Amino acid sequence: MMRATVMRRGGAAALALASLCCGAFADDAPERWRFGDGESGQATAALLATNKLSAGGGALSYSPILTIACDPGGEPHWREWLWINDKISADEAVTVRVTIDSDSFNERWAVRRGGKVLFRAGADGVAALASAGRLSVSWRFGFLSGRGEADFDLTGVRQAVGRIADACGTVPPS
Repeated sequence: MMRATVMRRGGAAALALASLCCGAFADDAPERWRFGDGESGQATAALLATNKLSAGGGALSYSPILTIACDPGGEPHWREWLWINDKISADEAVTVRVTIDSDSFNERWAVRRGGKVLFRAGADGVAALASAGRLSVSWRFGFLSGRGEADFDLTGVRQAVGRIADACGTVPPS
């Protein structure tokens, strides 16, 4: 039912991207989360934003995708990233305004994959999300460009983090 609603609202491309980056496990967690595994045993959980951003002069809209990941080997074990369609004109990092429930703060997130991924490593960020109900992130696309914002309803995040921790062979961050 949720998949059909997402498709009707024009989120087919975003849902396809979420499915592409995150293959399916058994579906015992909230259906809005997409679970997968990557190279070297990495476990992931991805979630579409509740809002849409416009791309290509407003001709196309998409939902950013938040991914939480755990890697069983090496450091850092936990990371999160945000997939967006519009390129950010920053070389290495960008300041992101993060609001978790009602607590707001600035963080530096790395810019990856040609400016279309905002990346943050560390268990502390995932631990903060695991007990939250809502996440909002905001960033500048460039020095003279506008701002992007993605909002996420984190219902089921505690179960999602627990599930990827189990797949990773570790405990959820606290």
